Amino acid sequence: MTITPPALSVFETLESEVRSYCRGWPAVFDRAQGSHLHDEDGHTYLDFFAGAGSLNYGHNNPVLKRALIDYIERDGITHGLDMATTAKRAFLESFQNVILRPRDLPYKVMFPGPTGTNAVEAALKLARKVKGREAIVSFTNAFHGMSLGSLAVTGNAFKRAGAGIPLVHGTPMPFDNYFDGQVPDFLWFERLLEDQGSGLNKPAAVIVETVQGEGGINVARAEWLRALQDLCHRQDMLLIVDDIQMGCGRTGGFFSFEEAGIVPDIVTVSKSISGYGLPLALTLFKPELDVWEPGEHNGTFRGNNPAFVTAAAALNTYWADGQMEKQTVARGEQVERALLAIVDEMGGEGVSFRGRGLVWGMEFEDKPRASAVCARAFELGLLLETSGPESEVVKLLPPLTISADELDEGLRILARCVRETA
Repeated sequence: MTITPPALSVFETLESEVRSYCRGWPAVFDRAQGSHLHDEDGHTYLDFFAGAGSLNYGHNNPVLKRALIDYIERDGITHGLDMATTAKRAFLESFQNVILRPRDLPYKVMFPGPTGTNAVEAALKLARKVKGREAIVSFTNAFHGMSLGSLAVTGNAFKRAGAGIPLVHGTPMPFDNYFDGQVPDFLWFERLLEDQGSGLNKPAAVIVETVQGEGGINVARAEWLRALQDLCHRQDMLLIVDDIQMGCGRTGGFFSFEEAGIVPDIVTVSKSISGYGLPLALTLFKPELDVWEPGEHNGTFRGNNPAFVTAAAALNTYWADGQMEKQTVARGEQVERALLAIVDEMGGEGVSFRGRGLVWGMEFEDKPRASAVCARAFELGLLLETSGPESEVVKLLPPLTISADELDEGLRILARCVRETA
């Protein structure tokens, strides 16, 4: 397929230079369905990006679309602040019955605003209020959002620099395997906590991703996560799991921390919780942490009722019988086999891979090669994005609803791109 870059005049002349994804994918997209997007020139693209994880159930999922259309056509509430609505009630009941109760999770649900960084800001604010402390510990290569509080616990230097002011009250610690197994887990962290001369203020909380998506698909071991929870309990710190990209089934279970058998004190959820790409975010926390005063944390767009409608439909359709988790695990094994074949073809030199469920990354020692692979993939009709601190990882993030044949097609294109950029 030969793709001619479109005339992007209005985008180039009117839209800010801050735009990014469109630079790697120079097309004007017009329609999308399932695992495919179509541009206005008639080209079709297989989507291995899924709205950065916001489209776990694919584009314009027909079940969710029908529920949304029916709701709009009957003049259901669109904007509701935090008022009680039938759509919110239906979502909360589904979330409780389909997700929380079967997992014996006791969480209260807070709607902090429309985006993931809203959920993180609320989590940090609540942790500080509960513990009466300012410091938060995060991890190397973490990404938690673009607002100031979230940036303070984000590792990427480029993203942090955009703040324009000092980012304070956040301290990074080594993520799992940061020292390639040469240093015992949490040795540095525990020493700082116990040493009165360390200069580390007692943290209110620790925030962690079980799989660091933007940081390079760094996968924390279950035993590392359990040890982190134990450390938090012993040191009177709250454990916050940022499940914004890895939740909603991305790693298999609905929550990415299920496999480790932990129960975080606070969980942030966004991206695919609406199921349809509509803005929605949740901050979940144990009931004893619900110390908010009415209106203490507020926001105009916390009540996105169309998102409640599609979210409830997604939960009831895909999570009531356990089949989604099984399918994601099977698709993940399919990806793993394909990536192993690619590495074997290269003789195992200069490339490695890692992942869980349907989030995988291929890391290249020749770091610019990852961007070259993604550029060639676009030319061949496959949407891929890089991640990692130096964009050295090709990230695979297809919809969870992708068929085995579609997944195989994309993996064949990936293999070709790796071959052609050698």
